[in-house]
Amino acid sequence: MTTLYEGAFAKVNLTLDVLGKRPDGYHDLKSVMQTISLRDDIVIDVGTGKPWCLECDREGIPCDETNLAWKAAKVYLDTLHLDPQGLQIRITKRIPSQAGLGGGSADAAAVLRALNRHYGAPLSIAALAELGSLVGSDVPFCTLCGTAMVEGRGERLRKLPDIPDCVFVVCKPDFSASTPELYRKLDEKAIPTRPDHQAMESAILAGDLGKIAENVYNVFDPVVTQEHLELNYIKSIFHSYGALTQQMTGSGSAIFGIVPEFEYAAVICNMLRENFPQVFIAKPV
Repeated sequence: MTTLYEGAFAKVNLTLDVLGKRPDGYHDLKSVMQTISLRDDIVIDVGTGKPWCLECDREGIPCDETNLAWKAAKVYLDTLHLDPQGLQIRITKRIPSQAGLGGGSADAAAVLRALNRHYGAPLSIAALAELGSLVGSDVPFCTLCGTAMVEGRGERLRKLPDIPDCVFVVCKPDFSASTPELYRKLDEKAIPTRPDHQAMESAILAGDLGKIAENVYNVFDPVVTQEHLELNYIKSIFHSYGALTQQMTGSGSAIFGIVPEFEYAAVICNMLRENFPQVFIAKPV
């Protein structure tokens, strides 16, 4: 038996735009995504000689073939016609669920990377990311990690330079937003403000953290904030204590702030934890 270890990194959307509904029922997206150091840990035992199993230390996470990590293992092994002779996946969760942080996708991506390394890296990272698109929309980017422009359903990736050193604070409020419901609301009305992806990319290429912060925007943010006013409170704490920007990630409900120094991040964290237990400090990775 061989034991594999891999980190599964959360993602935030620096920009996120919904471009329209596709014939297959999905939506075309355009987003600049960034992985951060908030992570789950994945341990895989290959060659257990037993039926596949998956364990997770957090309640409410599916521990069967519906889990994206399980799906990723199956897709990888089936595609390469490999028999692991038994498999066990253990997930230590730190990334909040239903937060827009891509926790399940990050777990799936970590499984792909770990198995690919175990079998001698027959697939490039680009090919591995393409395989990830069969598992879920955020899996390709979570396989790649870093900073990237993401388009289509999430399968079209273009790597961007790393953003300048900074600190991310992430706050997950108690509620979770329904992604299908949010898409329905966006489909029903014109989107008044959209992110400027070109300006964001220029700011990243210039290594200008201030300009990056200026161009952070997510079209889902105003829709969710309208119904959940506590998001305004969270954002006001970020704004008052030194964050350069604050915005919801994905379809929510987590809010992230970009902070220039750890000291500011620590203060924001302490202020938010009085009302919101799920607050995290992270770095870009």
